[in-house]
Amino acid sequence: MRLALHTWTLDATPLADALAIAKATGWNGIELRRLDFRRAEESGKPADSVLDLVRASGLPVACVGVEFGWMWADGAERTRLLAVFDEQCRRAAALGCATVMSPVDKDRGDVARAAASLREVGEIAAAHGVRLALEFNSQCAQLNTLERGREVLAHAGHPRCGLLLDSYHLGRSGATLKAVEDVAPSEIVYVQYSDPPRTGLEPGKVLDRLPPGRGSFPFREFFALMAAKGYSGFASYEAPNEAAWKRDPADVAREAIEATKAVLPG
Repeated sequence: MRLALHTWTLDATPLADALAIAKATGWNGIELRRLDFRRAEESGKPADSVLDLVRASGLPVACVGVEFGWMWADGAERTRLLAVFDEQCRRAAALGCATVMSPVDKDRGDVARAAASLREVGEIAAAHGVRLALEFNSQCAQLNTLERGREVLAHAGHPRCGLLLDSYHLGRSGATLKAVEDVAPSEIVYVQYSDPPRTGLEPGKVLDRLPPGRGSFPFREFFALMAAKGYSGFASYEAPNEAAWKRDPADVAREAIEATKAVLPG
């Protein structure tokens, strides 16, 4: 399994430095956020300067994030979000990346409408030759479990839309390995991972993610299951943690890849 470093993991580190650290510490790829492009603009550079920066690093791009909120948005905001979705798909394709990801909307809404929105963004993804990995979020009001995420994707039935499995949200939502076993290989588009803490979980708190083996998630069994299902894509280490942001980012990246390799199938 190829391992990617999510830029949120090193959020306090400038992108150019994060790319160099990821390469030096042995990661196979990088995952980019919408925020990485926005920060380039805020610094006075073109947003697409990120493309040149990433290409120069030589790191493959595992996934490009879009901006969530498009499932139940209306009016001008919906138009803006769909334009952002299109833009991020274009950037992913330009980087040779086949996957974009989006979390589900945070609030509640009609499942049929969410499915219709999935079909709409699925067509945008198809136009750029990429696939959407939809992430259920354990902290959301409605689409907060694996089952609910699968339900809306099944309702949409679009070949360019599939499931993002994130160990942090699987763990926090109480999903069992049996529930993951029931997911068909064809449903899985992308994998993200980090370990939820064993204790001290707080509603709404997300900046507490840990390297594998430090928390409560059964990584050996999970990664073995992904291998058994034939998943050959990237697994992206998405572990925003306020304490880690205060440390040497190279140490954080090195520690994480070593902890990951320790729980991968032999």
